[in-house]
Amino acid sequence: MSPPCAGFLKDNLGKNKQNRVRLINKIRSLSSTMNLPLSDIDITSLVAELSEISGNPVITSESGREPYRRDESFHVARSPHAVVQPESAEEIQQIVIWCAKHKIPIVPRGAGTSLEGNCLAIQGGVCIDTVKMNKVIHIYQDDFHVVVEPGVTRRQLNEYLKGSGLFFPIDPGADATIGGMVATRASGTNAVLYGSMRENVINIEVVMADGSLIRTAKRAPKSAAGYDLTRLMIGSEGTLGVFTELTIKLHPIPESILSATCTYPTMEGAVNSVIDMHKCGIPVARVELLDEHTIRAVNQYSKTNFEIAPTLFFEFHGSELGVKEQVEVTGDIVKEHGGNGFVWVKNMEDRNRMWRARHDVAYASKQLRPNGKIWATDVCVPVSKLAECINETRKDIDESGILAPIVGHVGDGNFHLLLLVDHENPTEVQAAEALHTRMVSRALELDGTCTGEHGIGYGKLEFLKTEHGDAVKPMQMIKQALDPHSIMNPGKIFA
Repeated sequence: MSPPCAGFLKDNLGKNKQNRVRLINKIRSLSSTMNLPLSDIDITSLVAELSEISGNPVITSESGREPYRRDESFHVARSPHAVVQPESAEEIQQIVIWCAKHKIPIVPRGAGTSLEGNCLAIQGGVCIDTVKMNKVIHIYQDDFHVVVEPGVTRRQLNEYLKGSGLFFPIDPGADATIGGMVATRASGTNAVLYGSMRENVINIEVVMADGSLIRTAKRAPKSAAGYDLTRLMIGSEGTLGVFTELTIKLHPIPESILSATCTYPTMEGAVNSVIDMHKCGIPVARVELLDEHTIRAVNQYSKTNFEIAPTLFFEFHGSELGVKEQVEVTGDIVKEHGGNGFVWVKNMEDRNRMWRARHDVAYASKQLRPNGKIWATDVCVPVSKLAECINETRKDIDESGILAPIVGHVGDGNFHLLLLVDHENPTEVQAAEALHTRMVSRALELDGTCTGEHGIGYGKLEFLKTEHGDAVKPMQMIKQALDPHSIMNPGKIFA
């Protein structure tokens, strides 16, 4: 019996595959000349001007620019012509004004942990690295707000908050910068309870493409004044401006935290447990699904001994009494759906070890095929459609011959494939491309999205069009209005 999305796949697979192949070939062509300067950029003048603006060395050597040609994705791209590391909003303003005058591309960059080429300089230009803008400016403890520079990382922030009774819960796994997390609308393991960056940003100070410095909001809990520029900037991937300061929400550290693992004979049982938990109003903080291939990799890499089966990792936050009630109800739900081997983890050291194993899934998966390169991708669907989407994707994986563990933030319908691909093998790359396209097309047919948290970058340009159709046009109009010369991270989100 054909899956519900068969017609959609038939109509869209060929077209999307052709577009993706064209895009990859174009990128490979760019990469072959990645160290050659563009003829219309005077490197000597560029370096002289940027050095005068910042007072810091401008990185132009091939070895110095090498780390900036890549992120954590499988994508390849052209190096920026120059890298600057400003220390203030005023420096960034001057850099942007000069680049705008000469129509030189600007690529903002944080920790470089993005997964769709979001911060890669595919048209060269100037990379603005925010590594030196890493100060926590002020904590408004009674308002649960903190103001930070964009280069502050999430681990750095939580270390700074120790002793305050507050923490920053958004956890994408990597030690990303706050600026990068806002730019890509990051979420991660805690999003099911605390939301994504979309729900946790109060105000953004940003240098626009014309060099103007604006603030998108005040710190009031709500506002009905004008367009919501804060939400417009969240997820803009550096295509509308360069962040210089961010005001974000903090949350009280829970009185009680309890984690658990549970194995299932089927994916459906695991996902249906999560659905019933939502129906019962259980405020689970984290609920992660790892398939048997992922568990095998985790056991080998992290020296754990989880049963090789579809597994849920849970975590509950709240009062002692509240967590106890959540545990009891969850235990009953798990049994109803065939869950077994339910193991509660109360000790902080054991809990940290368990979640570290989850966060190291990418490294663990790489050990399954040392000569393969990880291609991490994601989709998100309504939770009620998650088991169907995962199971059909698993069938595609088995038929493709590609090694691809599955891991997911099942509490909010988001799951990832970690395809292990030899990118020097055209046949294997083509099989991976087809597998990826089927996965995304199926998610769209199930009323999902082509990316739950990785963003578009340039890796999912064509899928954005398929997902949003004519709605892409007003997005492009906004980009054109705010960045008429397309100097802000060109080639991302829109071709």
